[in-house]
Amino acid sequence: MHRIYKLLILLLFFSNGLMAPICLAQSSKAIPGDQQIAEYLPMIFDKRIGLVVNHTSVLGKTHLADTLLTLKVPIKKIFAPEHGFRGTADAGAHIDNGKDEKTGLPIISLYGSHKKPTKADLEGIDVLIFDIQDVGTRFYTYSSTLHYVMEACAENNVKLIILDRPNPNGHYVDGPVLEKEFASFVGLNPIPVVHGCSLGELAKMMNGEAWLDRGIQCDLTVIPVKKYKHSDKVHIFIAPSPNLPNDQAIGLYPSLCLFEGTNVSIGRGTHSQFQVAGTNVEGLGDYTFTPMPLPGAMDPPLKGKLCFGFDLTKVDTRDLGFSLKYLFYFFEKTGKKESFFTSPAFFDKLAGTNELRKMMLEGKSEKEIRASWQEGLKEYKKIREKYLIYR
Repeated sequence: MHRIYKLLILLLFFSNGLMAPICLAQSSKAIPGDQQIAEYLPMIFDKRIGLVVNHTSVLGKTHLADTLLTLKVPIKKIFAPEHGFRGTADAGAHIDNGKDEKTGLPIISLYGSHKKPTKADLEGIDVLIFDIQDVGTRFYTYSSTLHYVMEACAENNVKLIILDRPNPNGHYVDGPVLEKEFASFVGLNPIPVVHGCSLGELAKMMNGEAWLDRGIQCDLTVIPVKKYKHSDKVHIFIAPSPNLPNDQAIGLYPSLCLFEGTNVSIGRGTHSQFQVAGTNVEGLGDYTFTPMPLPGAMDPPLKGKLCFGFDLTKVDTRDLGFSLKYLFYFFEKTGKKESFFTSPAFFDKLAGTNELRKMMLEGKSEKEIRASWQEGLKEYKKIREKYLIYR
C-alpha cells in the first residue's frame, strides 16, 4: 500500500509540473531530502504543519511551502532563521514577525530575542519540517536554530522532520571543540569549528548525546540525502546567506570567520564577501579593496577605508581546509598586540575557547596551537562516528 501511495504522489508531482530535476545543493548525483517528497508526504498529509525554512528551501524553482500547499498539505506557520524567510537581511539584523505576501502564511522570526519557538508559537502544530541549507561550521547560526527548534519540539510534543542536505564542508573535521563557558548563538554544542556533519547527523548527535536542555529528547525523523557521501564535492546553487555568495566563499568561511572579532575585513561590503582579507594598514599583501554599504552588509567593518591584503578567489579551499595562516599573517604584520582583537569576547565565542587568542598573544606558533586542540578533536570524532548517516 505504501508503495502504491508513493506512485500516486509521483504522478501528482508530474501532473503539476513540480518534479524539476534540479538540486539546490548536490554532488554530481545527490538527491536532498526535500526532493524525496514521496518519502515524507505520507507522514504529514493529515497533520497540521509548521515549516522552518528560508530562501534555500526550494524544489527546482518552487519553494517548499508553495509545493506543499499545491499538494493540499495544511501548513499553518513559517518559522524563519537569521537573514529571514527570503534570506536578504544583514547578518545580526533584527527581523520582525510578519506575513508571507504570496501565501498569506504568518512568519515567525527565530532570531534576535526570540530564537526558540514558544508554546504559543507551536499551538495547533503537529509536525515541524526543517529544510535549510547549512555550510558545516559551528558558528553558522542555522545549526543553533535547529538546536532551539529541537528543544521546543521536545517540550511541546511536536514531531520534527529534517529534510537533510549535503554539507559543502563535510569532507573534513577540524578546529577547537567548543568549551561550555563560550557557548552562544554562534556555537551552542561541544563540536569543533568544522564539524563534518549534515544537519540531520548533527540533530541525531544532539539527541543522542543529551545536549538539549535538561537532556530532553526530540521526536526526530531525518529524510537522508540519497547518493551522497561526505567526501563528495558539493556545489551550492543558491547562496545560503547574503555574504556567502558562492562555493569559494563557503570553502573559505571556516578560516576567515574568526576575523569577525578583529580589525580585518573579510569583504563584507564588497562583491567578494569571504573571498578577500585586508585591513587599513598600508603595504600589506598584494591586493586592495574598499568596503562600502551593499545589500546584506549596509554597515560593513572598515566601511569606506582602503584595505590592504589578499584576493583569495583562486585559493584551493579543499586543500586549505581550516587554516590559521591568514589570521597569523595579519596578527604578526599589525604588531602582535591585543588591539588586533577588536572584540575579544566575540572572537573567543567564534573560536569556542579563549586559548586560541591567549596562545597567539603568548607568541605560540600555529603548529603549537593546532596541537592544543587535537585531543578534543579525537574525542569528538569518536562521538561523530556514532551518528554518521553518510560515509
